[in-house]
Amino acid sequence: MLDIRRIRTEPEVVKAAIARRGDGTEPLDRVIALDTRRRELGAERDDIRARVNAISKQVGSLRRDAKSAETEQLQDESRRLGQREHELNAEVEDLSGRVREILLTVGNIPADECPDGAGEQDNVIIRVEGYDPDAYAEHQRVAHWDIGTELGILDVDRAVRMSGAMFVMYRGMGARLVRALINFALDRNRDAYEEIRPPTVVKTETMISTGHLPKFADDAYHLERDDLWAIPTAEVPLTSLGRDEVLDEADLPMKFMAHTSCFRREAGSAGRDTRGLLRVHEFDKVELLSYATPEQSPTVHADILARAEGAIRDLGLAYRILDLCTGDIGNSSARTFDIEAYAPGADRWLEVSSVSWFSDYQARRANIRYHPSDAKGTRVVNTLNGSGLAVPRVWAALVETHRRPDGSIGIPEPLRPYMGGLDEIPAPA
Repeated sequence: MLDIRRIRTEPEVVKAAIARRGDGTEPLDRVIALDTRRRELGAERDDIRARVNAISKQVGSLRRDAKSAETEQLQDESRRLGQREHELNAEVEDLSGRVREILLTVGNIPADECPDGAGEQDNVIIRVEGYDPDAYAEHQRVAHWDIGTELGILDVDRAVRMSGAMFVMYRGMGARLVRALINFALDRNRDAYEEIRPPTVVKTETMISTGHLPKFADDAYHLERDDLWAIPTAEVPLTSLGRDEVLDEADLPMKFMAHTSCFRREAGSAGRDTRGLLRVHEFDKVELLSYATPEQSPTVHADILARAEGAIRDLGLAYRILDLCTGDIGNSSARTFDIEAYAPGADRWLEVSSVSWFSDYQARRANIRYHPSDAKGTRVVNTLNGSGLAVPRVWAALVETHRRPDGSIGIPEPLRPYMGGLDEIPAPA
């Protein structure tokens, strides 16, 4: 959520920043008008409150002097003023709620370094690693959904019968490969990130903290009976670890990781390619998240990106890194780098990690602050996160890339300890 104080002091700067996203500034105009009225009424309420307090002191003095007529007159005035104070306070609270409601729908201010653009076509490709379109043989140009069926390691048909479209089921060595990827991602980040196993259903305010609500309610699974939400990513519960807390700057940056199942309705996926693992409702992911000061954030952002990139590189996959433009970054993000792995069978670049800096946008919603070591008061922390490894698309790119001429799948060396020492998923007999 944006800082209302900055909106007050730099309204045109904030509106220009939001316009870089391609978003309209009319909500900000409404916020400014409502906030101005709120402050006016608040000042009037506070003046009346001060007058009531002064009258209370006068009444006490008059009672001591036995001046009952003046006392009664002042008490009548105090009752009238008290009623007006109550009415003004109710109006101020109503305006505060309306301001917050609007601000919850306004996106974050993009970083100055974030490239301008209208959509994904304007994203900047920073670099491409390991990709040679002419280096892939015919046996690698088979889609993972066909490979999975042939080897009996991916069963989409039965998953659809159980749960509906865009659900999948891994079997045998395919399920083992899922587990190997998860453990591989957890172990390689254990040196700096504390492992957490958070709940996978959370309260509404927890979803609001990251910006997933109210804007993206249609893409989330809501358990209406209990008013709980199935998490779309471990970013949601991890962000709220320090909710309503004040941390010490000496403890920052704080770094967490979590493996969870993730649930997304993908309500906006109509017309998109949803075959195989390209777009699914439920998937496993290892998430990395950090609390940091603004000064620490660039280093932490680079660290998460390097760790996510290293995992894809060590699995022997071709990939590229994109600097997302202002028209394509997430609503809560100030700067995002995407890692896309190339899947030769699907002949597509697949997003496998988004590494984002949210500035203080999420932490302001979650009320996470810290005591600065060199100043009084508190400041709002910055949050950053990225996918250490999201299973479905990595699984897809891996089985396509490492498919051999005989139909077997080579296991990348870093995964072999997690596969019981096996170096391949064998071809069908």
